[in-house]
Amino acid sequence: MPHATPARASGRPRWWTELPLIAVVYGLYSAGRLLARGNISTAVDHGLEILRLEKTLHLNIEHPLNRLLTTHSSVGIPADFAYASLHYLVTPALLLWVYRRRTAAYRAARTWLLTSTLIGLVGFTLMPTCPPRLLDAAHGFVDTMAQYSSYGWWGTEASAPRGLGGMTNQYAAMPSLHVGWALWCGVLLWRYGRHPLLRALGVLYPLTIVFVVMGTANHYFLDAVAGAAVMGAGALLTRPVMRAAASVSARLRALVSRRYPSGAGVPATPSPIVSGGCETSAGERIPGRRTPSAHSSDAPRASGKPGRTGAGDSAPAAAR
Repeated sequence: MPHATPARASGRPRWWTELPLIAVVYGLYSAGRLLARGNISTAVDHGLEILRLEKTLHLNIEHPLNRLLTTHSSVGIPADFAYASLHYLVTPALLLWVYRRRTAAYRAARTWLLTSTLIGLVGFTLMPTCPPRLLDAAHGFVDTMAQYSSYGWWGTEASAPRGLGGMTNQYAAMPSLHVGWALWCGVLLWRYGRHPLLRALGVLYPLTIVFVVMGTANHYFLDAVAGAAVMGAGALLTRPVMRAAASVSARLRALVSRRYPSGAGVPATPSPIVSGGCETSAGERIPGRRTPSAHSSDAPRASGKPGRTGAGDSAPAAAR
């Protein structure tokens, strides 16, 4: 996992700035998936090309895994629940855990996740891909999510709740961010988990998700490989992205300080004395200030010594 730069490692980011940032990036990701639907026939062609390549390389392990899940409901139903939920529960939970327990590592972990997610969005846009479950039945795949839909909240359109299938892009299969995010979680658990059980989960969780996405016929093996590659690219870009973000932030602060310097709104030159140029009424005195209108009898009492007066000594005796 990439390390935080020393300049940014100190101090926990404010949660009220982190939540909007993560929400905006996730919103862009979700909206981008919908906008990147592409042509269905093109997506099917991409899916078939991946399947042919896997058969050539003897990597098409999706078929036996899919048969295992469709034949044994005791395996297929938990796998469907895992596909429909863990992606959206474990990832934010670990992000919060790092935020609370590993402050120095949080910025790098968050930047790595968000950068990789945006790279994945580029992949969805450039290569819309039909998942195995949506291929013609002649290719031998069964949609386990549809087969066991009566056990869960999803319908026949991936893991989306029933009636909300239009809010997801079922052809955003390449790369698999289910696998990518699971790998991110695994690295954090392995690196920062103190208990051996947490480190073991760091290895088992990504492997489990790879099994799940292929067994449910939601992804090809090469989708999983691409998901891992996207996370690798995000890890390499984390430090440059953090430096660029710090530079932009510094420039914005400098711009704001020039526009609104310290003490903005206060006149640069001292304000004139309130009574300057004005005459006071008879008997009026400004606190802490001797004026020519003061009576001579006040001066000795103010100074405490007879015969010593203030600024009014130069005035004629009659005026005093």
